[in-house]
Amino acid sequence: MTNQHEAGIRRRLRARPSAVAAAAVLAVLALLALGAPLLAALEGQDPTTYHDRLIDSARGGVPLGAYGGISGDHWLGVEPGTGRDLFARLLYGAQVSLLVALGATVVQVLIGVLVGLAAGFGSRLADSVLSRFTDVMLSLPTLVFAVALTAVVPAGFPRPLLLILVIGLLDWGGTSRIVRAQTLSLKKLDYVAAARLGGSPPWRVARRELLPALAAPVITYAAVRVPVNIVAEASLSFLGIGVKPPTASWGQMLSTATTWFRADPLYVLLPAAFLLVTVLALTVAGDAVRTALDPRERSRLRVGTRDGSRGAAEPRGAAV
Repeated sequence: MTNQHEAGIRRRLRARPSAVAAAAVLAVLALLALGAPLLAALEGQDPTTYHDRLIDSARGGVPLGAYGGISGDHWLGVEPGTGRDLFARLLYGAQVSLLVALGATVVQVLIGVLVGLAAGFGSRLADSVLSRFTDVMLSLPTLVFAVALTAVVPAGFPRPLLLILVIGLLDWGGTSRIVRAQTLSLKKLDYVAAARLGGSPPWRVARRELLPALAAPVITYAAVRVPVNIVAEASLSFLGIGVKPPTASWGQMLSTATTWFRADPLYVLLPAAFLLVTVLALTVAGDAVRTALDPRERSRLRVGTRDGSRGAAEPRGAAV
């Protein structure tokens, strides 16, 4: 994309208040996740230390004090049953949840682009084989297969990396479909045909002519996939087959919070609120990116502006 085109996209994004608000929320969440060690040290806590003196063992481990044990030493209270600092665990949980979602999205985009490009730009046989393979991947019950795969992998394998691979390898079919459809349209254009007739190898034509044109739809779809992957990680961790304690993630925290929602509602509400706000902000941002990159949307806006200008001019002519 040219600098002028990129400037136009940024201008259209800045013109949408919802996009600006979503970007601000995501920036704050990213800073909280990246600054988790610093912020936890500023509080004077860490996400793994048990504080037995802060929970009431006679009541099954309910935090002592009001609102889940909120105090000057524990800004959001402590975790029931363990006494671990909730503020620190939420921050470190953001690292895991966002890392898994972004990593899985990268895997999905890479596989989807490669398969879709090969299907759309290759021979008819390659297109048929890869399209049927994509259909099979789309028909698989992703959650069931993810549960099965994560259950058989050795416990020593890094869990965040496992979730990235499982989610990414099982759910790239949508990206492949979009890339294949766009490639079939693009390869009929004159500049692509000229490059092919000029003797350029297929890989060079794909890299120099097709990939730049595929950037907009791929980026748009990737922005939509990130919140879906956050929910997928939370679902797997909620089922107990995702991130394992003492590593924190929002889904893993919610899975242990279900037994404490009456005794300590904040322990349920805080990770759920972080998850909700993140997914909502990413969804709004993805929709804004789609609108900014969609040329048909820009055409409709331009046509509407011209029609509005003409409609405003006609009454003046009629009055004369």
